[in-house]
Amino acid sequence: MIKDYLHKEILDNSSEMEAVRSGYGEGVLEAARADKNIVVISADLTESTRVEEFSKEFPERFFQVGVAEQNMAGIAAGLGISGKVPFIASYAVFSPGRNWEQIRTTIAYNNSNVKIAGHHAGIMTGPDGATHQAIEDIATMRVMPNMKVIVPCDAEEAKKAAIASAKIYGPVYLRLCREKTAVITTPKTPFIPGKAEVFWDSSESKKRKAKRPQVCFVSAGPIIINALLAAKELEKEEIGSVVLNVHTIKPLDEKKIIEEAKKCGSIVSVEEHNIIGGLGSAVAELLAKECPVPMEFIGMRDCFGESGDPDLLIEKYGMSVKEIVKSAKKAIKRKS
Repeated sequence: MIKDYLHKEILDNSSEMEAVRSGYGEGVLEAARADKNIVVISADLTESTRVEEFSKEFPERFFQVGVAEQNMAGIAAGLGISGKVPFIASYAVFSPGRNWEQIRTTIAYNNSNVKIAGHHAGIMTGPDGATHQAIEDIATMRVMPNMKVIVPCDAEEAKKAAIASAKIYGPVYLRLCREKTAVITTPKTPFIPGKAEVFWDSSESKKRKAKRPQVCFVSAGPIIINALLAAKELEKEEIGSVVLNVHTIKPLDEKKIIEEAKKCGSIVSVEEHNIIGGLGSAVAELLAKECPVPMEFIGMRDCFGESGDPDLLIEKYGMSVKEIVKSAKKAIKRKS
């Protein structure tokens, strides 16, 4: 069942809604109050990337470079090898999209201590359309040596991720959603970079007969709410499951993923990203070597998004609760 350290009302669609990017802004500000070496560089999107309060409280540690994402990466790289802890903020299609080569050569290659916040990632950017919907950023960042990749599931986890990333030496990519989404976690929810957390486990039911899990959903980002709702639907059909929050895609929590694959016998990856190169690919690469099991993939199927209502886009591109349930049953059937 759903873990005690989560907001249980999310299963009734009655939870608080908050933008993930807002949690990021709060986290950077809190981290900066504790560490005078933290600086923020913005590419003309101060308010939208939620670093406006930082700029007001620490104007001497805030740098506005304008629409110059490549320059922003270069400046950050220099600061990152000079004792500072730079956070760079822009839309993910621009950073790490437009400035990918600068991030690779000046930041990652030098293991510079830079934190890259890619905002408005995924198709829930909605009306802005395909040009502003980063659906390949996890793939391009996780293949980069020295880079860590973290995808918070809500505002609370984004705050924790920002604070934690400031304490990790070396480049970190934080993937953040634009829209207000369900606040799933609480201040008590565990968050350790590199350690996946179980959000649902049918074998731990206290009110009814525990069900042996037959499928494990591995997910990251706000879309994990649909995995939890799918687990709830499967419960009605006496099908047990596990929902694993894999917020850190690099380094992957290999031990936990293998453990759940062995326990459940099948996997469904759920992500708001291209199914090529993202979380699902990372998990498949691991399991192909260590514990091959039937696996299905939920995400963008090698296509671009479009302008539209975020919820309708999630449904159109096959990331709805209904589609996740169907994929789970398909993966389970392949076990026999």
